[in-house]
Amino acid sequence: MQREGPATAIHRADYAPPAYWIDTVDLAFDLDPAKTRVLNRMRLRRNTDVAAQPLRLDGEELNLARVLVNGQGTSFRIDGEQLVLENLPEGPDAFDLEIFTTCCPAKNTKLMGLFVSQDTFFTQCEAEGFRRITYFLDRPDVMASYTVTLRADRAQYPVLLSNGNLVEEGSLADGRHFARWVDPFKKPCYLFALVAGKLVAREQRIRARSGKEHLLQVFVRRGDLDKTEHAMNSLVHSIAWDEARFGLPLDLERFMIVATSDFNMGAMENKGLNIFNTKYVLASPATATDVDFANIESVVGHEYFHNWTGDRVTCRDWFQLSLKEGLTVFRDQEFSQDLCADPSARAVKRIEDVRVLRTAQFPEDAGPMAHPVRPDSYIEISNFYTVTIYEKGAEVVRMMQTLVGRDGFAKGMTLYFERHDGQAVTCDDFAQAIADANPQSELARLLPQFKRWYSQAGTPRVKAEGRYDADARTYTLTLSQSCPPTPGQPDKQPVVIPVQLGLLAHDGRALPLQLAHWTQPEAGSRLFVLTEASETFQFVNVDAAPVPSLLRGFSAPVILDIDYADAELLALLAHDSDPFNRWEAGQRLSLRRAINSIAGSQGETPATGTFDAEILDAAYIEAMRSVLRHPALDAAFKELVLTLPSEGYIAEQLDVVDPQRVHAVREAMRAQLATALQADWAWAWEQHQDNGAYTPDPLSSGRRALAGLALSQLCLAARASGDTVWPGKAYQRFKDAGNMTDRANALQALVGSGHALAQPALERFHALFKDEALVLDKWFSLQAGAPDRGGDILPTVKKLMAHPDFSLKNPNRARSVIFSFCSANPGAFHRADGAGYAFWAEQVKALDALNPQVAARLARALDRWSKLAEPYRQQARDAIARVAAASTLSKDTREVVDRALAG
Repeated sequence: MQREGPATAIHRADYAPPAYWIDTVDLAFDLDPAKTRVLNRMRLRRNTDVAAQPLRLDGEELNLARVLVNGQGTSFRIDGEQLVLENLPEGPDAFDLEIFTTCCPAKNTKLMGLFVSQDTFFTQCEAEGFRRITYFLDRPDVMASYTVTLRADRAQYPVLLSNGNLVEEGSLADGRHFARWVDPFKKPCYLFALVAGKLVAREQRIRARSGKEHLLQVFVRRGDLDKTEHAMNSLVHSIAWDEARFGLPLDLERFMIVATSDFNMGAMENKGLNIFNTKYVLASPATATDVDFANIESVVGHEYFHNWTGDRVTCRDWFQLSLKEGLTVFRDQEFSQDLCADPSARAVKRIEDVRVLRTAQFPEDAGPMAHPVRPDSYIEISNFYTVTIYEKGAEVVRMMQTLVGRDGFAKGMTLYFERHDGQAVTCDDFAQAIADANPQSELARLLPQFKRWYSQAGTPRVKAEGRYDADARTYTLTLSQSCPPTPGQPDKQPVVIPVQLGLLAHDGRALPLQLAHWTQPEAGSRLFVLTEASETFQFVNVDAAPVPSLLRGFSAPVILDIDYADAELLALLAHDSDPFNRWEAGQRLSLRRAINSIAGSQGETPATGTFDAEILDAAYIEAMRSVLRHPALDAAFKELVLTLPSEGYIAEQLDVVDPQRVHAVREAMRAQLATALQADWAWAWEQHQDNGAYTPDPLSSGRRALAGLALSQLCLAARASGDTVWPGKAYQRFKDAGNMTDRANALQALVGSGHALAQPALERFHALFKDEALVLDKWFSLQAGAPDRGGDILPTVKKLMAHPDFSLKNPNRARSVIFSFCSANPGAFHRADGAGYAFWAEQVKALDALNPQVAARLARALDRWSKLAEPYRQQARDAIARVAAASTLSKDTREVVDRALAG
């Protein structure tokens, strides 16, 4: 590979319609791992709205054999990675273009385009992988009708799949066979898919509300069929939910899911033929945890919901990526919440989603890769499949629903599809449809300002200041908003911020809300909309000094700055009717103690990374005991409240970060909480350890989560006291567990506490599951992500990479070891000697040579290097510079490291 020249940025402002439209595509594949032949017959016509120009078709790593126009040879030239045709028929009439190419799927380690995984053919075409299959107008606004013929050896590839409906299949000479598929819906090329291999399927037929019957199929390798029931059930639930909630039916005769262990992403929504990472398909109680079951349900839902929000209506260009991804994340979040019968389970799901946003997206918004939900430019589009596009994009859609109401949002979705079904459109088109369907709503009134959420990067901050006048019985609340500069956007304008608000008395009573001009007070919560840089709300007839409960349900993706007293936070934790703010109060109490201790321990962190001072006061400990023992609170909610903020989240609250001090303080808090509540943890374990026959429902999952936390804390307390009883119980639980969740929780308790029994447990775990790839990923990840005690984790990681079961070529395995260390274990990764950064640089370069997408993701582990204290800061920068200086580097990784250095 030669060093690439300066990468060219692509700008949203430069969008122009294609010079040609492609109406039909007829693809014929002769599948062979070493040399696959692709015959591409297209019918094209000039776009008469665009000035006449040559046809430029994208291609990458293709061997071109033939080009015909209307059956005749024609002149062409290769310009970089484009096939350029100039002598094409004039006028608006359609013409036929035939292109014959070959490619080598077996050598495609990028896993983009057509590749081979374990002797099976798969494709991944989003965002720009189709150009690795054939020359094409590889852009999402070119939508065509596809007919696909697959030919292959029957013995090696008995299953031949593509998008749409199977219209013909049969035998060929020499033991080969064929299958012809026709997709009844036009689609962009990024939604094309094919699969060929030795697969078996779980099948189920369902009947839609219309009475039409559909065939659902989940294809996996032989031996994995018993792990597909949950994925199939999730698909059935998704189809039923989308039709009930939004009136969107399944529109194909069949819907197929195929699982592969080699996949860069979680899954891909190719029309009617979704290709999944096995991680999000395969599950049984013996091999998958509760989290795995929940993730499968969510991802299956997400990809199915793309059938309408992404497939039937797609993106005009890749800058509009959140049009489909943000909207569909919102839909899968709503789906998972709607499946929770209990309100507390819905709240737990919301808290979990916000925790992802805060720990991943907020740092992205504050770092060198900060970009708007609708970016203005990119060098490599794969780098913009980010938490900003997905999770923040989902929050923008959620705010729309908040402003128009649940029914109003459903009306807006209906109008969106009436206007744009079968089209490639923009984020503006979606927002306009929601507003137009609700003309009297705040969204319609504020739409131009609301759309700043799409155009401005960064996380807005809302500062709240309240003043109570006991004599006048008034409470004055001032809300001010601001947003820090981000790369390319030094100045920000006010955005529309929905603020769900309630008031509590210090004794926990809910206080009625009444502004001066209201004739009657309102009980509970009320939605207020902040649109100015600063606004003041005065509440009257307030009988007691209130504690404001702001942003209930996390009504906007902002950082709330408010100077709560401990007593106010304790009141919210004990009494707030909003579960999110109840959890948030506990997080603020924990965070305050962590930050105060970090600030007070400057220069005192021992080299061992331990911290002996008591950090948690009696009031905090008693509050946590009250939560743990509370008879009415859901177990899953208790587990969330009693889990301390992560090291990464704590670090984001600091201007300058000493990662070892953060690690030491959090570990000390964990140990103190373990010891102070030891009797309470024992009670929690005894009350929640037995859950009967395994089911992954929210109630049972919550009980197992709390039992797992309790066991982990009890083993940690035992480490301090030298007690052997609880580690012994954990080891016994590990051996006797009837499901993977309990087994993994027990193993985590032993590894997390550093007990000697962890090693035999790890050996036993590997022996039990050595043939289960996804379970081995857990085994690798647990060790690479273990708490660092004296710098022992990096040597462990290097040893794991030399293990016979490790492969850098498999994205799941690479993530389980390298990402678990570099991206999810800051206490081990940020070493004072810089060895963690040197390891990171080596792995980024090694991965980049194999799979640039995965490498670019790993490169993001040092996004926030500029916040680090010395000596970490300079060592991290030097490591980034070493990667940037590599003589061969993909544009994926180069964009990330160059922006990191510039930031």
